[in-house]
Amino acid sequence: MQATAKILLCSAIALGFAPAGAVADQPPTAAAAQARADGSHDFDFNIGTWHTHIRTLKEPLSGRSEWNEMRGTVTVNPIWNGKAQVEEIEADSAGGRFEGMTVFLYDPAARQWRQYFTNSDSGVMEAPSVGHFERNRGEFYSQELYKGRAVLVRGIWTVTSPDTHSYEQDYSDDGGKTWEANFIADLTRYKPGEAVTPMKPVGNAAGQHDFDWQLGNWDIHMSRLEHPLAGSTRWTPLDGTVRVRKLWNGRANLAEIDTQGPSGHLQFLSLRLFNPVAHQWSLNFVSSGNGKFSSPMIGAFVDGRGDFYDQEPYNGKAILARFSFLNLAKGSNGDEQAFSADGGKTWEVNWVNASKRAADAGKVAAASHSP
Repeated sequence: MQATAKILLCSAIALGFAPAGAVADQPPTAAAAQARADGSHDFDFNIGTWHTHIRTLKEPLSGRSEWNEMRGTVTVNPIWNGKAQVEEIEADSAGGRFEGMTVFLYDPAARQWRQYFTNSDSGVMEAPSVGHFERNRGEFYSQELYKGRAVLVRGIWTVTSPDTHSYEQDYSDDGGKTWEANFIADLTRYKPGEAVTPMKPVGNAAGQHDFDWQLGNWDIHMSRLEHPLAGSTRWTPLDGTVRVRKLWNGRANLAEIDTQGPSGHLQFLSLRLFNPVAHQWSLNFVSSGNGKFSSPMIGAFVDGRGDFYDQEPYNGKAILARFSFLNLAKGSNGDEQAFSADGGKTWEVNWVNASKRAADAGKVAAASHSP
């Protein structure tokens, strides 16, 4: 891992946004990718609020043709000037309420998009499908398990007008020779002035509001240990802003960080997802530079403190990473990251943050850790 890349990563670890191995995955490059035009605005058609009619095949790859139907609302908001989007899906069917979310991320090096999906019942992000657009059609591919068997997955976006488009998901169990559609969504844009039906809260599991204290806008001062796990005592300051907004009635939230430091202007996202079965949260980090989520940090809040853990590669070795939210308050808070090279017996703090509400005047630097 190159030192320069690590410095960029450390500028992102604020608020648990970047576990230690986030820079291990370097964006791919290929002649085919370079030949395509910049596709960073391919999903601009998707921005807005939409009526959706969804059909799902009851038993894919069975030869049967019975479908379920849902109707609802899709809301899509852009991030990073369109290089990322968050799509919230709410739909009703005879079987009940469905809440889904898709995060679209552009990889500028590969000139491809990744789309990550999750639903509020699991709070677990699926592996992404990857692809690009040619004119008004986008094709995305991935692999997943269906009833214990590996199948290929294809997603097709078709843009028919500025106010209508569709998405179809297909399965293939013969290596892509044939495909069967199992999910079809037709979307029509809400008309100007048309009232949008408010999303109805679903669920109220213990723990799903653990991040409510952090919702809103913050000014943040950061202190970064320059060389973790090397006996270093030299710290570097950074400053930035953080915006946190609620999703799914608190069972998810999205934090956007914008910071200036030695490496220049940096932008990051942290999608926090609540698992209502495990009563745990995951922190899922991505930077605008590569468009790929790192492995999640998993944890929970206990007695006013949130601790999240992951195993990550650092300087060629596997280490444990911990991120802790401390001193939780609606007006100010602190948090820190630590690494352990001995299986959690000892921890070295390498990142400390102090935050204040953006509406609160005054500097937060005095509250930061600056050894």
